[in-house]
Amino acid sequence: MKKIVALFAFVSFVAAGPVYNYAQGSAPATQTTAPAATAQDSNTATATPAPEAPATEEAAPAPAKTTISQDIKRYFVEGGPEFMALVVISLIVGLAVAIERIIYLNLSATNSEKLLNRIDAGLKSGGVNAAKEVCRSTPGPVAGIFLEGLNRSEEGIDIVEKTVIAYGSVEMNKLEKGLPWLSLMIALAPMLGFLGTVVGMIQAFDAIAIAGDINPTVVAAGIKVALITTVGGLIVAIILQILYNYLLSKIDSIVGDMEEASISFIDVLVKNKVG
Repeated sequence: MKKIVALFAFVSFVAAGPVYNYAQGSAPATQTTAPAATAQDSNTATATPAPEAPATEEAAPAPAKTTISQDIKRYFVEGGPEFMALVVISLIVGLAVAIERIIYLNLSATNSEKLLNRIDAGLKSGGVNAAKEVCRSTPGPVAGIFLEGLNRSEEGIDIVEKTVIAYGSVEMNKLEKGLPWLSLMIALAPMLGFLGTVVGMIQAFDAIAIAGDINPTVVAAGIKVALITTVGGLIVAIILQILYNYLLSKIDSIVGDMEEASISFIDVLVKNKVG
């Protein structure tokens, strides 16, 4: 039995020896092959040309700058000349009235205190006729009111006072002349713009009905007309409203000065015993 075990051990040792030697010889080969394969892969990677980078697209040219006048002309055409022309006419009429009123009111402004001193000096030196000449040589509604009062001075101080009050109302109406037209243009300009808005929306819905589909490109033209006409009307109304308020403040200032000067004028006549 021991001989059989010893024989089996000897045979196993003899059989295992070559296997062990093969295993030891193959391991370095494997390790050597791996770097070779790695080197081959690196050579392949080096030899393989890199993919070309995609060509960069050329930058789009920047849009040319336009002036304000060019933009206004473009929007005028895009907004529809038939409606934008009405808005522009409203602006022209309103500006014409406003400029005429500004010139008239500036010419109507008078240094009332200085005028009263000259009338007082004229009454003392040359009587009523000298005071009338002072009023005739002075422009403005205040001098006109004083002249009308002096023309009625012989009828008594009460009549002079009533004349001053009545003619003051006439002069105030002259100051406010043309303002109703300016107020009309202020109201009319945005209404014309809204009219263009309604027409533009109608055109947009007509385009939708014809195309049979709600496409932004189909309705863009009509909506753009609507927006441009509305903006145009509002801009005109804002400009004219600013001028209108300036004119009102100027008229209020002149009227307040007329009222104060009229009271002082009556005092000057009483002091000089006129009427």
